[in-house]
Amino acid sequence: MGSAVDVFDYIIIGGGTAGLTVANRLTEDADTKVLVIEAGQNRTNDPLVQIPGLVVGMYGKPEYDWNFSSTPQPGLNNRIINQARGKQLGGSSALNFMMLLYPPRGSLDAWGALGNKGWDYDALSPYLSKFATFHPPPQVAKDAVGLGNHDDTAVGDGPIQVCFSKGYGKPNKAWMEAFAHLGLEMKTDPRTGRGLGAFQQGGSIDPATNTRSHAGSAHYTPEIASRPNLTVMTETVVQKIIFDASKDDPVAVGVLARTQGGAEETLLTDGEIILAAGALMSPQILELSGVGSRSLLQSLDIPVLVDNPSVGENLQDHPITCQSFEVNPDVLTGDVLRDSNVLRALLQQFQDGGKGPLGQSNISVAYVPLADGAGVCSEDAKKSLFASHSEHAQTPEAKMLCKLLQEQDEPAVQYFLFPSQAHTVMDNPSSMADYLLPTSPENYLTVMTMLNHPFSRGSVHITSADVDELPRWDPNFNSNPLDLEISRRHVQFVELLLRTAPFEDLFKPGGARIPQLKGDTPEHAREVVRQSQVCCFHPSCSLAMKPREQGGVVDSRLRVYGTKGLRVVDASVFPIQVAGNIQSMVYAVAEKAADIIKEDRKRK
Repeated sequence: MGSAVDVFDYIIIGGGTAGLTVANRLTEDADTKVLVIEAGQNRTNDPLVQIPGLVVGMYGKPEYDWNFSSTPQPGLNNRIINQARGKQLGGSSALNFMMLLYPPRGSLDAWGALGNKGWDYDALSPYLSKFATFHPPPQVAKDAVGLGNHDDTAVGDGPIQVCFSKGYGKPNKAWMEAFAHLGLEMKTDPRTGRGLGAFQQGGSIDPATNTRSHAGSAHYTPEIASRPNLTVMTETVVQKIIFDASKDDPVAVGVLARTQGGAEETLLTDGEIILAAGALMSPQILELSGVGSRSLLQSLDIPVLVDNPSVGENLQDHPITCQSFEVNPDVLTGDVLRDSNVLRALLQQFQDGGKGPLGQSNISVAYVPLADGAGVCSEDAKKSLFASHSEHAQTPEAKMLCKLLQEQDEPAVQYFLFPSQAHTVMDNPSSMADYLLPTSPENYLTVMTMLNHPFSRGSVHITSADVDELPRWDPNFNSNPLDLEISRRHVQFVELLLRTAPFEDLFKPGGARIPQLKGDTPEHAREVVRQSQVCCFHPSCSLAMKPREQGGVVDSRLRVYGTKGLRVVDASVFPIQVAGNIQSMVYAVAEKAADIIKEDRKRK
């Protein structure tokens, strides 16, 4: 393994979703020598990682999860919210909910419009096809949720396996039909970058085994791991990037790392450092290395190599408002897992060739344009909303989002039908598990309302020169009043959905709710948001790819401004948040980044 005498062509900091993807692609060339350094363990064969239905068992446990807690959020009644982050080989792709959604064209064209040549929808679309292989939906899935909009010929040929479940049931079918009754039937394959309405997303699950397909299992197979030009160090913490500061621009030449045994090692490259530690921890490593805001670094006695106050700023996540509703006795939900006998029986079923619901992802979704309690908003209503909040949309990004959200085919929100209860109303959860364990005795389904294009901007910064102290994470939800206004309108839409057949037939009349408040008026709906909104696993944009004078940290080749030999490849480089779950886009960015790095290597 690595020592001070080893010199690598590339050192990748972080063996997560992006890091392992890049490592696999670069080492396809046998002459390219790559080192991956991962702080967590290799838990690829762990049942909690492999079995989709056991995902909640990882949350809050330090061998799987960094387990971030936010600062108190004024826009959420000063609640502290939790964020799970993968601390293992495969990163957050090893502990997410395996949802595979594709962003609309408008989301990605906005990336290009912000000054990033080669990063619009047409340029990224090939990579959205490259990273995964889609397996055609089984007939039982088509019978349950339709899937007439799904293009079975659009397969792809990537290592991530994506499939549809055999376990969609009455709630999924009612979800599709209710949205259709509201004029929101998905008529196109959303992987084409177009489409509004309810649809069934595939899950990153290998149908051959019904186990999770993630970066660890797909991009670090035994065959890939045996490559002599690839070294992976786990349980090794990068303390800082080492620079040669004798040049006009500091040159990244290596890293100072602490190995599992506690020894410090200097690991060197004669090529590049690729930072892929994720949107909350890549800024931490840059700041510990002397790249960031001069005032912050000086306050912590860290020598300043590059003064860029945009490091750790511009942070965006998808705020998600969770409302659980008690179901009728004949409706089966995931809350049955509170019974240990049921869980044991399902585990035995899974052990028989991956059978049963523990090997499935049964969450249905919907892409919906601006709407409220009366349904989809008219063009005039959209214009009126943004005109009345024009003082909150003065930046070029905000003006772009206002224009995007007024497009006819751009989803303002993504709704989820989650198959069990959620307790996001708590003030200070110890982990994500507190949100999701079925502690209420009733059985529920949960409707989640995720804001696709937030206007609020948060931050993540170190508070200490100690690498073991997690950075201060402030998502700053609803600091821009437009976010609360859009979210509350879509909470009111949920009340309309609950009155729409056949979805309404699932729920017990006068049944329990979490939170108890009904979002039937603007103020009630705002309070539902304040009480139950949390984040959705999707932090991004904290090292944004934009022109430096516009708040950028990396250029369109993902090179860190003011340095040489240093790139960032993870969700932190997103210029603005995309619509939909971001797993697909992290893979796509990593695939494109690998091609960029290969191109630049050939030019040297």
